[in-house]
Amino acid sequence: MSDSLVIIPTYNEKENVERMVRTVFDLPHAFDVLIVDDGSPDGTASIVKQLQQEFSGRLHLLERSGKQGLGTAYIAGFRYALDRPYQYVFEMDCDFSHPPADLVRLREACLPGKADVSIGSRYCQGGSVENWPFKRLLMSRGASWYVNLVLWLGISDPTAGFICYRSEVLRAMDLYSIRFVGYAFQIEMKYTAHRLGFRLAEVPIRFTDRALGTSKMSMGIFKEAFFGVLTMRFRRIRRAVK
Repeated sequence: MSDSLVIIPTYNEKENVERMVRTVFDLPHAFDVLIVDDGSPDGTASIVKQLQQEFSGRLHLLERSGKQGLGTAYIAGFRYALDRPYQYVFEMDCDFSHPPADLVRLREACLPGKADVSIGSRYCQGGSVENWPFKRLLMSRGASWYVNLVLWLGISDPTAGFICYRSEVLRAMDLYSIRFVGYAFQIEMKYTAHRLGFRLAEVPIRFTDRALGTSKMSMGIFKEAFFGVLTMRFRRIRRAVK
């Protein structure tokens, strides 16, 4: 069993899921993978089940009924990880916008004596974005500026979704109190870790827009993040009760 679990939420990712799984398993560090599939009608879960015969004990699957949101998928994955002796727990998209090879660098940034949370950052020094239309890039950069203005996070890419958590960070959080399900979830998780006193570090990545499949971004998700940040600013953050 690996010390690291990569959680990958999926919805209609049949074009990407097998290649992603094989790419992660080819990395120099041995990662386990958990696919959290929200009832993909395109057969994503069936592909994963077939791959489980080849990667028994390393590839895991949680099947859920219908689209329940990115945040709830990750929370389900976190609980799965915390029921097992994983030391490092990762968030990652299935569409190759997050470079799988950088999982190794994110893990290295969280080794003992270093950060508690490492963030694959598009906007810190050395990071970059490829193949995004100007409007979406402007919206993303504007959201990062807004989050830091309100929450004082000091993170150049607070909406990033390519992350490594040391398991003790997730154990310290009251995961039941995490409110948001869209991209505001990514902000809420970083803000909660920051308020609990954990160390956050950014690792520069080259983010490339998906080539296959369909983006899940919507105006509703953007609005949730915009108004959600205001509620986070005035909410009390408490450690989980042991």
